[in-house]
Amino acid sequence: MLFLIIFFWTPPHFWALALFRSDDYARAGVPMLPVVAGPDATRLQILLYTIVLVAVAVAPWPLGYFDAVYGVISLILGAVMLALAADVYRRREGRKALRATRKLFAFSIFYLFGLFATLLIEVVVRAIAPSIW
Repeated sequence: MLFLIIFFWTPPHFWALALFRSDDYARAGVPMLPVVAGPDATRLQILLYTIVLVAVAVAPWPLGYFDAVYGVISLILGAVMLALAADVYRRREGRKALRATRKLFAFSIFYLFGLFATLLIEVVVRAIAPSIW
């Protein structure tokens, strides 16, 4: 599950960066998705991967690997991540589009940290005080 979270987190994270740095990638000859397929295709892929990411990230809770604390936090973080990805998809030009991609890129770092910190805290609390869980 952790591998799948990282696997589906990586494209929205780096494609958001690539959207607001696409000119740099194009000048350097780096074939990032916005350079190769265009910004609209990149926005769609960001949204699709984020939908799958949120589902995969929530899955450990209903599968019984982690408890409601993780479930609720993953739902909240996932809702924000999905809202930001939808904003990137909607805003296609100008400063608002650039701001949307930067927000998604920045939040994606916090998103991954928040998920993994919650997983770590749950494991530590279970080990230290199993009667709480």
